Parts: sequence; C-alpha cells; structure tokens
Amino acid sequence: MDDVKNNTDLEAPFSGFGGTLAIIGVGLISGSFALALKDKGYAKHVIGVSRTKASEKKALELGLIDEALPLEEAVRKSDFIYVAIPVDATIPTMQRIMDLVTDKQIVADAGSTKFALCDALKNHTMRNRFVATHPMWGTEYSGPDAAVKNAFVGRACVICEKEKSNPGAVALVEHIYRQLGMNIIYMDALNHDVHAAYVSHISHITSFALANTVLEKEKEENTIFELAGGGFESTVRLAKSSPAMWAPIFMQNRENVLDVLNEHITQLRKFKASLEKENMDYLYELMENANKIRKVLDK
Repeated sequence: MDDVKNNTDLEAPFSGFGGTLAIIGVGLISGSFALALKDKGYAKHVIGVSRTKASEKKALELGLIDEALPLEEAVRKSDFIYVAIPVDATIPTMQRIMDLVTDKQIVADAGSTKFALCDALKNHTMRNRFVATHPMWGTEYSGPDAAVKNAFVGRACVICEKEKSNPGAVALVEHIYRQLGMNIIYMDALNHDVHAAYVSHISHITSFALANTVLEKEKEENTIFELAGGGFESTVRLAKSSPAMWAPIFMQNRENVLDVLNEHITQLRKFKASLEKENMDYLYELMENANKIRKVLDK
C-alpha cells in the first residue's frame, strides 16, 4: 500500500490500496467493518482470522469474509489489517502482526482500551505502520451473526497517538472512518482510557451489577419477564454483553474503572441515605442534578 500524499488523493477510492483487507477476529466490530468496506467497494477481498472453525464457517456463510487463513498468511496477503479481538489477546497478537508487516501495509485496531497496547508497541521498529483507533460503537451481541451494515454512521471514532503513526497511514484510516460516517476525535492513549471508563466501561459494570441484583432478589424468572418494561430492558441490555470481551477491558483499565466505580458507589449511597432518612428534598435535589445530563446528551 503506497503512502497517501495528501487528503485530495483520498477523494478517489483509496489511492494505492490494493483492496485486500484482513480482519483479525470475525465478530461484531470487525464483521461490520468488513461489510461496510465491501459495500463501499473498497475491500475487494476480505480474509478472516478466527480462533474457531465455527466462527470462520459462519463468517464465510454470511459473506463477511471471502476466505479464512492462519494469521501469518493473512497478514502477508493483505494491504490493510484490522484487529478487533478481546483486549487481553490484542497485545500478543499485535506484536506478532507488527513483526510481519512491511512499510507498504497498514494496521489498525478497534480496542476499547488503548494505553496498554500503545505502550507495548511504542519501541517496535514498525510502530509507524500502526494506527490506534477506537470506533465508539457496539451492541450487546457478539460473533459473526452480530455484524450489521451501516453500523458506524453518526458515531465517534477516537484515534490515539496520531503523531507516532505514518502520516499516510493516518490519512487512509481517517478517510475510511469518515467514509463510514464517523466523526474523528484525537486523544492520547491515557486520556482515552480515562474517558472510556466514564462513558462506556461504567455503563457495562452497572448493567451487569443490576442484572445480578434482580436475578438474586427475583427468583421467579417468569415474573421478571412479565413485569419488565422498556426502562428495565434498556438499563440491563448491556448485561447481555460477552464476558470474554468485557472482563479483559475492565482489568486492563482497572485503575480508571475503579476510580469511576468508587464515584458511582458514592452516588448510590447518597440515594440510599435520602431514602433511609426519608429526605424528599435531598432525593429531589439528586435527581434534579442528574437531569443536567440532558444538556450533554441533547447537543
């Protein structure tokens, strides 16, 4: 893949991009990414790499990939390598990939944590071929079946440590995400992980905890289903998310998650205290203050 000289080169479909994409992991994010690039006519051939034959087979059946290969062979045959696997597997897998790539290839990841990965690769001789990204989109579903078209439209994508990546590689990745309808935000890896803990990771922990609370207190499952309304369903929706994906995220971003979790517990205690003391004014004040989130979300 030739380096892109400037953004005007990118008005044509991927100047110098041979059209072979490898997705490492064939699940929700990578599958949706492959569908989008195929739909745009950019990815002419998609190679899938998966830990399981079942996922490879399903990805082939769904048309997410055109062939399945082992990691090393997939990397050698590809122009663009997109890594979307659990974050605990990403670092060793990425180190293997970076040992194989040439200065004509580009690698990007979609992980929900960035600091540990960027730190692990900071001294690699091919570091400039890697663009650290986090498309801020996902659902509670996983696997090849979860992939959907137009998944990224209107969402934010964070690019970290832009200055450490080859300018042409960054320009191409930016173009890809913009063509998928995403808004690009730039951050250093450490700040990304702090903000991700507050806007994403705590939401998942809260959902898991609420689901466990209800399951513990409500032993009659039929009653849950009969009484559950839209509010309950939307709040615990994330509890259906894959532990294989989210447990490593929580652990890798442990310090930031603990910080926000401690604040969340403090807020819960305030609600608890207002109820214990039958303090209607304080309860009202807490909720009124929470309403300020509208100004953020309704922008």
